[in-house]
Amino acid sequence: MVDEDLELERDLGEATIVYEEPDEGTVRKTVPNEHVAYFQDHWIIKTDEDEEGNDIVRRVPARRVHYVERSVEEFEEEVSTLLDQVQSFASDLRTKIPVGGDDERSEEPHRIDVERGDDDNQFR
Repeated sequence: MVDEDLELERDLGEATIVYEEPDEGTVRKTVPNEHVAYFQDHWIIKTDEDEEGNDIVRRVPARRVHYVERSVEEFEEEVSTLLDQVQSFASDLRTKIPVGGDDERSEEPHRIDVERGDDDNQFR
């Protein structure tokens, strides 16, 4: 069993997000990098946990965010993580939507034989 209070051994850095709130005006929050993510045109920020240990998050529309600044050990790791997420999303999408050009076809294309008449030669 894993101790729930166990902190991550590796420091993933911090992220500062600056955005507009209707009641508070400009808000500047600094959180651990793993507590902020971009998904479906929104920045998602973990703000707390409830009594059962579920994350409480705030979704901020991207149009209200001025910027997100992150400190990371290596920028390449963050780009690699983003690339992995995009590839995973594309893979999921391919399984849901059939895409042409796939070598693993379940059936052959339907072929229609057309008889040529004497007038067909005029289009060559």
